[in-house]
Amino acid sequence: MIRELPLSGLVRRAHFVLLVLAFTGVHAGAQSPPRASEAWFLAGMERKPQWLELGNPPDDLFQEPQSGTAAPQTKPRWSYGGFVDLGYLLDFNHPSNHLFRNRGTTPRVDGLDLNMAALYLTKDASDKSRWGVELEAQVGEDSKSFGFSATAPNLAGANWLRQIGKADVSYLLPLGKGLAVQGGIFSSLIGYDSLYAKDNFTYTRPWGADYTPYLMLGVNASYPFTKKLTATAFVVNGYWHLAHANNVPSSGGQLAYSATEHVSIKETILYGPQQSNTSLEFWRFFSDSIAEWKRGRFTTAFEYQIGTERVDVTRDPRALWMFAQLPVHKSLGGPWGVALRPEVAWDRNARWTGFRQLVKAFTTTLEYRKSHKRTSTIARLEYRFDDSRGAGGGFFRGAEISPGIDGLTPSQHLLIFGVIFTFDSH
Repeated sequence: MIRELPLSGLVRRAHFVLLVLAFTGVHAGAQSPPRASEAWFLAGMERKPQWLELGNPPDDLFQEPQSGTAAPQTKPRWSYGGFVDLGYLLDFNHPSNHLFRNRGTTPRVDGLDLNMAALYLTKDASDKSRWGVELEAQVGEDSKSFGFSATAPNLAGANWLRQIGKADVSYLLPLGKGLAVQGGIFSSLIGYDSLYAKDNFTYTRPWGADYTPYLMLGVNASYPFTKKLTATAFVVNGYWHLAHANNVPSSGGQLAYSATEHVSIKETILYGPQQSNTSLEFWRFFSDSIAEWKRGRFTTAFEYQIGTERVDVTRDPRALWMFAQLPVHKSLGGPWGVALRPEVAWDRNARWTGFRQLVKAFTTTLEYRKSHKRTSTIARLEYRFDDSRGAGGGFFRGAEISPGIDGLTPSQHLLIFGVIFTFDSH
């Protein structure tokens, strides 16, 4: 059951965010919009445009205006669109409850599910039109539990807030190279994978994505110190944007560095209390490190996460979370692509997944992607193997072994069929 906070608590939180936004706008330094080749990485969650993934830019992308002609006037760039994501996860364990245990996305198996459908409206901020906006409404299985905590009560209004994706406003301040300030619910600065399967290399997301925030509620400000280095600072309501562990915000920062034409590096830190006891000794420290290498039609990345905090219970144990993945993607030319992803996650004290477990997983994906005018169809065939060991590990199997008690087995094989239909006005 969703537990809600008093309205006054929500008002205090909103007031705090507005104060931080005002302070940041006055005192921070500034950002020009990232180049097309960098924007996907600096944004933290968004995937590259399709032509970048295929290494095949449009013919007129880099053309200069002809001599003696005026450059076209830039108009505010509004866009709207939506998508429908349908998936079938065939689980060879055939659990009677039809659940993929411990998952926040693609949580149901052995049935065709609407995993996500969304409508959105966006406007880019630029030096010609400095205000930007993102509005997104969503429904589906993936929208039901992705922003909640296993160890903290829910935020007031969480029942309807989970039907909202990004909902933020931004402003590009004319300071130095341009300071970009953004407030509201925005894409998380943590993680390599998006909440939306359409933006990822694989249909199902890795363990590290499901147990780190897909979205954040608060304010951030980013500034490009050089063409290669951009710094971002943020203040958010907590680790999970739909949870309310306490009234003290968390904060952090990110450095994104384009080391070479082909290599990008990103480091993000979050620090703050995620328990009712807000004493400094119980604050959570979380680090997310990503390195990506891209050349032509080949892309690979390495991500490593570590999180730790002392838990305010008897004997004050120190909880520990670690995760690593190595996704690899290759475009085969035309509409075809393949991907594979080995990963490992360790929840030593059950603070992230809710169970003490060490999980190893391997995913392979074959993708067909075809665009027509403003629409695109993405079809994926995926095989996934997960193995979970430990005191709380395992996956559901077969029928209940007694009323209300489901049987568990250490491993799980999945064969996955996913199809995504998208529309975008641009």
